[in-house]
Amino acid sequence: MISHPSRHCTVELQALPSRIGQVRRILSAHLRYWHMDPLIDRAELGVTELLTNVHRHAQPDKTCTVEIELLLDRLMVSVHDHDPRLPVVADIEDTEPLATCGRGLAMVAAVSESWGVRPDGPSGKVVWFTLPTPAAVRPGVAHPLRRTVTEKPALRFADVSVDSHRPEHAPARSAVAG
Repeated sequence: MISHPSRHCTVELQALPSRIGQVRRILSAHLRYWHMDPLIDRAELGVTELLTNVHRHAQPDKTCTVEIELLLDRLMVSVHDHDPRLPVVADIEDTEPLATCGRGLAMVAAVSESWGVRPDGPSGKVVWFTLPTPAAVRPGVAHPLRRTVTEKPALRFADVSVDSHRPEHAPARSAVAG
């Protein structure tokens, strides 16, 4: 099912590799429609990593919901699944240099403004991330200059905490259960 009011899109799916590509195309189309083209690459990377985690780790099934919401000054992307286990985030320094997995949430943290995970009732969780919207597409709204991703200081996983509430307009900078 896909719903898409003017600033919101929800996609329910099985997190299978073929479906992940479809969600990337849906996300890209919405961002183009909303004139948020500069966010496409980072949003696609983030949602791909979150859906891959559902595909690889979620139990008892791979059913999930991707929610894309364009707020006033940020894009929020969240993935809801039915596995209550919160992700275990490995210290990136402990990851083998040639390992082909184990860096997904670190990449989400690197490309996003903020991100987190929270329990979603007794049988599920939500992993989310936000991206700042480009100031140029919000005429008449004055905002301070934002840091670019390359200027963003590296966050250590030991310095973050669990986000137990859905962020409104000012989410925590990062939140991880571990």
